[in-house]
Amino acid sequence: MFTTTGSRGLYKAPLCKGLLLVLNGLTLMLTLLPQYQELFAYNLQAITQQHQLWRLLCGRLVCLDVKDSFCSSLLIYNFRIFERRFGTRKFSSFLLGTWCVSALIDFLLAQAFQFLFDNEVEELPAGLLAPVFSLFVPFYLSIPRMPVTQVLGHIHITNKSLVYIVGLQLLTSSPFMWLLALSGLISGELYQSNALRLQKLLFVPAWVSCVGQYILEPLFSSSQPASETLLGMGATLDIQRQQRMDLLDQQLLLAQYNEARRNTRQQPQAWFSQWTRLFPSLRHRGQNRPQMQPRPQAQTHPPTQPPLLDNSPVAEEQVARLVEMGFSRIDALEALRASNNDINMATNFLLQH
Repeated sequence: MFTTTGSRGLYKAPLCKGLLLVLNGLTLMLTLLPQYQELFAYNLQAITQQHQLWRLLCGRLVCLDVKDSFCSSLLIYNFRIFERRFGTRKFSSFLLGTWCVSALIDFLLAQAFQFLFDNEVEELPAGLLAPVFSLFVPFYLSIPRMPVTQVLGHIHITNKSLVYIVGLQLLTSSPFMWLLALSGLISGELYQSNALRLQKLLFVPAWVSCVGQYILEPLFSSSQPASETLLGMGATLDIQRQQRMDLLDQQLLLAQYNEARRNTRQQPQAWFSQWTRLFPSLRHRGQNRPQMQPRPQAQTHPPTQPPLLDNSPVAEEQVARLVEMGFSRIDALEALRASNNDINMATNFLLQH
C-alpha cells in the first residue's frame, strides 16, 4: 500500500529523502558505536536539572532503537506525499513548527504525568518521533479513505490501514512512546489549525529555503521516473495541473494524435470526436452543461477504434485511483470507459481538460 501513496520513489521529495538517509545513517553509526549513544539520549532530567539544552537537539533527531528508526522511516516515506503537495518549504515549516511545539508539550505532559501518578519521567525515546506523529493530523484530515478489501465480511481494509498499523507498532515500541505520540498529535493539530498564529511564528525563512534549494536539494533530489502518471493518494487536481504530465506521456499522446490524423486525413479524428462527445462537462468543471451533439458526417473511412459503450465494464481499482487524485467519480468513469480502461490515457485527458 505504500507504493500507492504517490509517484514511485522519492521523486520531488528531497527533504524526505535527506531525512531518511541522514537519520538512518546516524542510527546505524550509533548502533556500531554504542559508547556515543549517551550523547543522543533524550534525557528530560539532564535537560531540566543539569541544563543540558543541547540534548533537545540531539535527543529529538536520531533514533537509538533500530525498530523505532525502521517504523518512523516507513512513515516518513509514506508522508512524502505532503512534500509533493505543499512544497518542500511548507513541508519543512510544518516539521519545524511541530518539532518546536512538541518539545514544550513533552515537558508539560511529563510534569502532568508526575503530578497525577507520582512517577517521574526521566527519559523519553529518542528520535524525530513527535513530528512524525504530527503528520498523522493532515493524513487523517486530507487524505481520502478508499476501501480496498474486506476481512471476514465486516472489517474494511482501506488504503490508509497499513499506515495506521505502522503507527500503532511505533506507538507500542516503548513504555513512554504514547507521550511523544500525544505530544505530536497535539502539536500537529495546533500547527495545522494555525492556533496562536504558529504558522506565522515558526516557519522556514525564504533565504534558508533558497540555500537548501541550491546546495542541499541537488544532493538529495531523485531523478524523474520513466513513466510518471501522478496517481498519488489524495493528490489534488491543482497539484496535477501544476506538475502536468511528464515528457513520456506527452509524446505518447502526440504519437497517437498524429497516427489517428494520418488514418482519417479528410475527416475529424473519430476517437477525438468520441472524447468530445463523452467529456463536455470536463472542459468546464463545476458546471453542469448539456452534452454537445456531434454533427452528422458521412464517413468515407472506417473509424480507427470501435465505438465505445457507456455501459462498458470499468475496473473499480482504476476508478478509485482517479478519485484519489481529486476527480469526481462520474468523470473518472467516463474517462475510463472512453479509454478502454487505459488509466494513463484517462489521466492525461482529465488533466488537460
